[in-house]
Amino acid sequence: MLSTIGIQAIPSISSYVDAVKSSYTSGAAVGPFDIQEKAVPVFALAQDSHNFSADAKPGLLETIQEEAENRKIAPINAKVDPVWKAIPGYNGLEVDVEETFKLAQHRIVPGNIQYVMKETPPSIQLEDLGPTPIYKGNPKKPMVSLMINVAWGDEYLVKMLDILRKENVHATFFLDGMWLSKHADMAKQILKEGHELSNHAYSHKDMRNISRAKATEEIGKTETLLKQLGVENKLFAPPSGYYKEETVQVAAEYKLKTILWTFDTIDWKNPGADRILSRFNKNVEPGTLVLMHPTASSSEALEGMIKIAKNKGLTLGTVSELLSPNRVQVADLQS
Repeated sequence: MLSTIGIQAIPSISSYVDAVKSSYTSGAAVGPFDIQEKAVPVFALAQDSHNFSADAKPGLLETIQEEAENRKIAPINAKVDPVWKAIPGYNGLEVDVEETFKLAQHRIVPGNIQYVMKETPPSIQLEDLGPTPIYKGNPKKPMVSLMINVAWGDEYLVKMLDILRKENVHATFFLDGMWLSKHADMAKQILKEGHELSNHAYSHKDMRNISRAKATEEIGKTETLLKQLGVENKLFAPPSGYYKEETVQVAAEYKLKTILWTFDTIDWKNPGADRILSRFNKNVEPGTLVLMHPTASSSEALEGMIKIAKNKGLTLGTVSELLSPNRVQVADLQS
């Protein structure tokens, strides 16, 4: 049975081994959390029931190699689904045999093998699929994302930001260019708090019924405003979810992925927080993109939605984090 002891934030295994060697000569104990470095989310250390002694070391590599096969999780390729369109891939997970062997030779935890895990990328990435709309993340990734489309006012934004800060959740705000041109200070505050800012066109046009030139203008003007804030944007959400193939192509020319949603709060109809929470509880699942706006209903439902997602074992991240093939480390620790 796998018993995980933590994600190790270290720049390299070699520095960890050097520290351990030093501890042997100094008599100081070095545990898996005694070295503080900037997080590099590549390695995970896991302890299990494989005990070994000095006499067993000659067969140590073979033991690690055998267990590595048992622990391997294959990556999932990105694909185009007939209903959900582009679905991102998800990294696999496997034992780094070489680094695990190095650690085991120095007996970091006496009598046990600590397995160093590394992520393995899928052979087909989201970028390989070409310009295709995205409605959801990978269903194996235990994460959901709140996408807040902003095209009018800021009456409820402060309350929503307070809740997101309190719950330590980062969302993606898709900003209408006309709104952004009038509320640059609010946009800067959203950005300062660690949220993602992205493109929601300029004047909330129905993108199905405008020319290619107009679509280019709508997306381009908002991109310019985002760049003035220092944002290197990668995402575009068409107003009201209306688009045609040409819209997706124009967005791609700006190196933007076209983002739709999995779950719609329908908050513009003012359904009330209870109705939103009931529907959200029934429908939220790994990979869900949640559409909302700065409205009374969503501002009242937001805290409850976050708690529902967390209670289901789901992490909340930005849209870019959800679409990334990177594994959710917390979920891996609990699996």
